Amino acid sequence: MSKHTRSKNISKLIILALVLFVPGFLYILVNNMGSNEYVRLPVFGEKSLSGKMNRVMGREIPDTVFHLVEPLGLVDRKGEQVPFLQSDTVVSVVHLFYSRDSALSRQLIHDLSSIAERFKENPKVRLYSISVDPTDKSAQLDQVMEPYAKLGNPNWFICEKPAVDILDYARKQLLIEGMEDANDSSKYIIGSNFVLLDSKRRIRGIYDISLKTETGRLEDEIKVQLVEEIRNRPLKVEKK
Repeated sequence: MSKHTRSKNISKLIILALVLFVPGFLYILVNNMGSNEYVRLPVFGEKSLSGKMNRVMGREIPDTVFHLVEPLGLVDRKGEQVPFLQSDTVVSVVHLFYSRDSALSRQLIHDLSSIAERFKENPKVRLYSISVDPTDKSAQLDQVMEPYAKLGNPNWFICEKPAVDILDYARKQLLIEGMEDANDSSKYIIGSNFVLLDSKRRIRGIYDISLKTETGRLEDEIKVQLVEEIRNRPLKVEKK
């Protein structure tokens, strides 16, 4: 047998060995060292350790206490009660506005209308436009929302007259800027932000609409959060 023939046969054996053994080796390597990674949104606000440990996938993980937004009773344009953050099965998007503001407030509502259109068939996504002006009346709010009346999203709530100081609530709970204008008592200074909250009332995203890409990012991250909610609530198979 010539050297060329022997070299060719050895090459074939090496290739055969690679085909037979490498896939099995990689499978064992992935199962022992690999892990599934999912995209997760950050959690905003103050965090602290409870001192407890949670066992996750065989590992001890310190238990973290996150900033939770307190539920709030609101009233819609019809005077009906709106339970804000009182459901543990939905994600929420929140922003501030007031009817006399023809600039930032109108822009926030206009930008949210695209989110309302995108998720109008999904009851797991609720949108809240909260007025900071206690003098806002139903007629004024109806006028603000008139251009978007045809959207038909039953989960977009235009809220007014909360039972608490909404400006203080916004700063402490939603981490959104909100205060009266010191130079004009008829105006308010509000943050140009949307806030995304998960079903546990944790803030998972803050989006500044002064940046053109933020509304698109909000839409994408609502989808990411919906996937996380599904992962955290696996379907239960009924036993017969």
